[in-house]
Amino acid sequence: MSQGRITVFPLIAIVLGMLMLSYAAVPFYKLFCQVTGFGGTTQRAEAAPSTIADRRITVRFNADTDPALPWDFTPLEREISLRIGENRLVAFRAHNRTDQPTRGTATYNVTPHLAGKYFDKIQCFCFEEQRLNAGETVNMPVSFFIDPAILDDPALKDLTNITLSYTFFSYESRNHVNR
Repeated sequence: MSQGRITVFPLIAIVLGMLMLSYAAVPFYKLFCQVTGFGGTTQRAEAAPSTIADRRITVRFNADTDPALPWDFTPLEREISLRIGENRLVAFRAHNRTDQPTRGTATYNVTPHLAGKYFDKIQCFCFEEQRLNAGETVNMPVSFFIDPAILDDPALKDLTNITLSYTFFSYESRNHVNR
């Protein structure tokens, strides 16, 4: 076998390996964020815990809309106070300002980012694509709780406020970007 072939095969293997890793990077990063709460990524839960602590936290709500999506999007309440472990249901209102049906998807996070791994959603409009008919207005619920495990995190022992933020993007424009 010539020296050129000995060099070419490992280089091809390295390039193919790098391509496979680049395709796998996005799902692995998403999984990493979901498991660790990195970057304020919230968690999903099946049910609220049975333990409710006396300590209270104020949760503020932020709603933004990408200019490519012709929706008005706002929280029905700007903030609430809840006890750690208490399940709460809040809602956001979305209105399609156009005379055409439109679709949107929401991204979300919490700040401070360290609180992400303790912010658990049972149900959320952000779990799936939303479709609004022409001129339609809908209320979109979010059911969540703050995991009592937050009480054992020394980095968050003085935490009194969490902000839950959503940004809605046009489903069509996101698909064009992600292709």
